[in-house]
Amino acid sequence: AILIEARSGSVLFEKNADQPTAPSSMLKLMTAEFVFNALRQGDIKAADQYVVSENAWRRGGAPAGGPTMFAAIHSRIAIDDLLRGMIVDNGNDSAMVLAEGLAGNEREFGVMLTKRARDLGLTQSSFVNATGMADPGNKMSVRDIAKLARHVIQTYPDYYKLYGEREFTWNKIRQQNRNPLLNAMAGSDGLIAGSTKDGGYGAVTSAVQDGVRLIVVVNGLDDPDDRVTEAKKLLDWGFRSFELRTLFEPQNLVGYAKVFGGASGSVGLASREPVSLMVQKSGGDKLIARIVYQGPVQAPVEPGQPVGVVRVWRGSNIAVETPLYTTEAVGVGSTMRRAFDGLSELVIGLIRSGTRKL
Repeated sequence: AILIEARSGSVLFEKNADQPTAPSSMLKLMTAEFVFNALRQGDIKAADQYVVSENAWRRGGAPAGGPTMFAAIHSRIAIDDLLRGMIVDNGNDSAMVLAEGLAGNEREFGVMLTKRARDLGLTQSSFVNATGMADPGNKMSVRDIAKLARHVIQTYPDYYKLYGEREFTWNKIRQQNRNPLLNAMAGSDGLIAGSTKDGGYGAVTSAVQDGVRLIVVVNGLDDPDDRVTEAKKLLDWGFRSFELRTLFEPQNLVGYAKVFGGASGSVGLASREPVSLMVQKSGGDKLIARIVYQGPVQAPVEPGQPVGVVRVWRGSNIAVETPLYTTEAVGVGSTMRRAFDGLSELVIGLIRSGTRKL
């Protein structure tokens, strides 16, 4: 399980958050993101139509007995309707039709999904189909699912509204939104739930209260009601116990990085976004912030050059990580300055080498 605050990405709670497990229908969030991105890039249009193959109809449609939008075999359906069928009805058939329309077959689409996941920084995710139907090749950690949900919410606000639609009718069959958490608590407006025989029951959901959005992911539960109970419990606890505070304002100095061969021996670092964190209202959090970068930074240095991140730990867990950028330019230093820096690095290297040998 994991609970995060959406704006800052700060982690409020986690348990086995980096363990890759079967994502079940939560994988459809990755399929949706791929389609959203293709629509935004102009590679496809919402009105484009894809054919419902016999494979998609038989394995994902009415004959399969699983969640379906009841797409008719050999019919042509617009991408806009397929998205609603996948998001509102949790339809396996709609996800398969999208995959086949975009990549020719699900396996190839899985390769494309995995590449897209890496581009988004989802390191514990791999895919072989578009639905999340049981397959050893489908793996996601709950941290990756939470990151993906946050990305979808922030990057595609108009498409995200689909997750809050209460019903969808296709082929004269009206279905209520299959997300059991949508009505479980005030402010809930998405996303999706699922289950597999081996992976258990899981859900990713988001809710907003008093202007604060939290995202929770739970997975591997034994009972469908437990995912609702546990997710709601974590959300309630998060809204009740935490408040958002800004540690560093945008463009304000966070710290310094060492410069090699420059007119100055260091350069200031700042964030382009607020470095914010959800902290306990009781003040019981122990927070530690550290600047992490590969250094020293080689001169010349341009203003706005990316140099590492600031990581904030809550106890033993990283609560938030934000990129840092240089605040000023640093020109190349004198010959003597460069020689001094070179000698300093040589001495430091020898000391490190000796420490490793010891």
